[in-house]
Amino acid sequence: MLRLNDREEEIMNIIWRLKKAFPKEILEEIEPPVPPYNTVLSVVRKLEKNGYLSFDKIGKSHRYFAKISKRAYQKSIFGHLLQDYFGGSPEKLLSFFIKEEKISDEELQEIIAKHKKHKK
Repeated sequence: MLRLNDREEEIMNIIWRLKKAFPKEILEEIEPPVPPYNTVLSVVRKLEKNGYLSFDKIGKSHRYFAKISKRAYQKSIFGHLLQDYFGGSPEKLLSFFIKEEKISDEELQEIIAKHKKHKK
């Protein structure tokens, strides 16, 4: 699965949130500056062509919906991030995250405790 650009991700997030949407509804949800309708339609059609979206034909309109879940997309992108930038090492990723986000030992222990609780 390819990494989407910012506009594509914005549109996918809108569709994941709304479940199904016409291009006009997508346009209404985009944060300013809002692109022209034809730009949104072009991005939606590209996403459909690349297998991220499908549509129901309703009269002359298309109502789009996601063919992949947000979770599947996140998992794919995270897998690429882990492999490409951290050599597939979760330890290197976690170490980077701890240093960059300045996570304290207490916060880390809290995260671990929540993870253990959630895992059960």
